[in-house]
Amino acid sequence: MNPAPTDQHRRAEVFRRLHEADVPFVVPNPWDAGTARILHTLGFSALATTGAGLAHARGLPDGEGRLGRAEVLENARDIVAATPLPVTADLESGFGDTPQEVARTIRLAAEAGLVGGSVEDSTGRPDDPVRPLEEAVERITAAVEAARGLDFPFTVTARAENFFQGRPDLPDTVRRLQAYQEAGADVLYAPGLPDADAVRAVCSAVDRPVNVLMGAPALALTVDELGELGVRRISVGSAMSRAALGALVRAAQEIMTHGSFTFGADALPYAEVNAMMTAAPPTGPQDLRAP
Repeated sequence: MNPAPTDQHRRAEVFRRLHEADVPFVVPNPWDAGTARILHTLGFSALATTGAGLAHARGLPDGEGRLGRAEVLENARDIVAATPLPVTADLESGFGDTPQEVARTIRLAAEAGLVGGSVEDSTGRPDDPVRPLEEAVERITAAVEAARGLDFPFTVTARAENFFQGRPDLPDTVRRLQAYQEAGADVLYAPGLPDADAVRAVCSAVDRPVNVLMGAPALALTVDELGELGVRRISVGSAMSRAALGALVRAAQEIMTHGSFTFGADALPYAEVNAMMTAAPPTGPQDLRAP
């Protein structure tokens, strides 16, 4: 069930205000309704979907084109319905070859109850993984225009994929983010930044809130440290879903290798999980940071 228009507007306003705070907030990435409810009960203020987490849950490798727009938005709709929190989505490269299709994706995302979404400048082609800047700007512009045509403030996040696609070109990444800012993007995001200096360079080069991807050992910084660098939003991508898969693999390996079952000591108690899924969750965002 999609939120009522007034509720969606409320979520959208809450999401905007989180970006305006003096401290960064963590937006974790559930991959289904159950993990969304758990993260809400633990006190997070907003949620973001994860394309990789969804793909792995469906038995697919992550990658451009593995999941269709309808499947991604159906998963997002389930996550939106699970809690009263704002939800932004990983919309890949907009699920279309043209700016018009990118705009349609934004409108469909809004219909699914989302209050934000990210659009990448990746192509899905291994031989040429990043779009030419002019083409990428046209697509961000289309996304922004579609968002501005809605009756609530949909937050458009523009992603520069250089580092994520194996092209560690910081000057070009900054140039792209500045161009996306000029195109009207509300939040700027360059996943895969290698260190604090790169994060600081990105944050100091733009005037919009910057999202940073955490959960990988290459960038071992805390929420407070990221805030000092100028970051306003922190996501974890597929790190939580992969952490869950890691626990599953370790449990299975223990059974297969040792014939023992000590992994159960680390499992959440059955009653606690049931309580998270059945008890009325808190009515709204509780804190700007992760607990």
